[in-house]
Amino acid sequence: MKKILSILCGLTLVLTFGVSLTACGSSDDSATDITQGLDNVNLEGFPIVKNPIKLSLFAPGTGMQEWSKMSTNNEYTQKTGISWDYTTPPLTDVQTKLNLAIASGDYPDVLFGLGTDNLKSATLVKYAAQGILLPLDTLIDKYAPNLKALLVKYPDVKKSITAPDGHIYSLPSLTEPQPSSIWARGPLWYNGDWLKKLNISEQQLPKTTDEFYDLLKKFKDGNLSGNNNDVPITDTDMNSIRSWMMSAFGILAQDVFVENNKVIYGPTDPRYKDYLLYMNKLYNNNLLDHDIYQQQDEQKRAKGNANRLGVFSDWFSYFTTGKSENQSLDYYMFHPLTSTDSPEAVAPISQGFQMNAFSITKHCSNPIAAMRWVDYFYSEEGANFIDSGPEGDLYKWETNNQGERVRVYVKPDITPDNAEDQRGKISPCYGIVCPYLGVYLPGIKTQAQKNDPLYSPFQNFIQSQTDTILKPVGKVPFPLTYLTEEESEQITDLSSDLQTAVQSWEGKFITGKEDINTKWDTYVQTIQSIGIDKYVKVYQEAYDRYQKD
Repeated sequence: MKKILSILCGLTLVLTFGVSLTACGSSDDSATDITQGLDNVNLEGFPIVKNPIKLSLFAPGTGMQEWSKMSTNNEYTQKTGISWDYTTPPLTDVQTKLNLAIASGDYPDVLFGLGTDNLKSATLVKYAAQGILLPLDTLIDKYAPNLKALLVKYPDVKKSITAPDGHIYSLPSLTEPQPSSIWARGPLWYNGDWLKKLNISEQQLPKTTDEFYDLLKKFKDGNLSGNNNDVPITDTDMNSIRSWMMSAFGILAQDVFVENNKVIYGPTDPRYKDYLLYMNKLYNNNLLDHDIYQQQDEQKRAKGNANRLGVFSDWFSYFTTGKSENQSLDYYMFHPLTSTDSPEAVAPISQGFQMNAFSITKHCSNPIAAMRWVDYFYSEEGANFIDSGPEGDLYKWETNNQGERVRVYVKPDITPDNAEDQRGKISPCYGIVCPYLGVYLPGIKTQAQKNDPLYSPFQNFIQSQTDTILKPVGKVPFPLTYLTEEESEQITDLSSDLQTAVQSWEGKFITGKEDINTKWDTYVQTIQSIGIDKYVKVYQEAYDRYQKD
């Protein structure tokens, strides 16, 4: 189950891309001819090349295994005829190492798995404008049938990955149909043990902000852990609570979001004040963890392991509680709340894909081979291969009692709780933004469970929770879209200054260091003085352009 983290790692609520592009390499005499090496390429099937070739690849390393020793990479080399020189610096060094490589001109043929966290989109399109990255449109159209079909199936993905000059310079990471692919943030989870003690069923969970407050009071007053130190609701730095609680008041982002085709800046909207007042009320009544702005995940999870938490954030509940998957089936997902500001429930969701997963540089001696190599991962078979490795290493296929073909772990001691560590040693698609179609495949059952047709109750659980709780009310705050060079220049500094100011004031308001009612106008004037009108105007124009395309 943890492998979904690798799909969604780094995914942010609002992603926008800057810098306009000229036709990449059009004025560069040294620009790569994308057809070079064509005579050595088989246009269908495997191997991809008639005679073996070696290319170079730059990707984040997670420290689980050297890429040259991963069975997935080695078997795919045998299958394709393409071997690689891997440069895989640690995640903390990726941006620095890449910047140095680009600056020196000694950069690889392919950039793999970077995502927007490790390669900002404004930086990527700058590289494209300089001719460092190749336009991929023709390669996709002629040599990537799997990806081409997906872009037809999902036109919004194609729209988002197409730059203002009409070219595509980076491939996406897609998920189909992972339930968590639409999660904008890790959910909040209810403590199922505490709900049982209070005789509260899933159907009785709060649907309004008032009901939620009342339940948190019951959590606080009930001494449900038996240690008199219970924490009704917690998070780390408001990272997940913020999205869920703002949306209860109709605010979908602590940034810009779209409402009735109009771009709104959430943190100065009057409804945002009501969100702050509510959170301050929770804080003042010791319902919101007073450690929320200081603690790290380790401290939060220590509280969860001690059964001290009533509502908490994490990708899956058992990451915090230390329980097994099967013990977590009554740790229900937080239901989006309503309020007088927002009588209809709404929640922010993701578009279900990420950017900057795969690019080809002008140094590549065989762009067609590189494109055919990655296109396999956009098929269900190829996605399964790069995600879980060769059959026999981690899993094998069997037919269950219902006649379904499912994956089964090859060793009895491999379980859903420890399989991710094993997978990270054989697959490059671990903890990074992988260029592939993240299909939701059947499996995996342990040997001890192989006669049980319900291969993973928790997988079914989160599917059901997402389908019934989140999907019906989910809304994408702002679509993935590029900005022009002029637009990017106007808001680059604004964006950073606004985020810093807004989150600083948020902390002061929620903890009571500043009084919300007496300081609200001062706060709004401060934020507006940074340049809200210009900021909103840029995003409105970008949104209008996106809608017309």
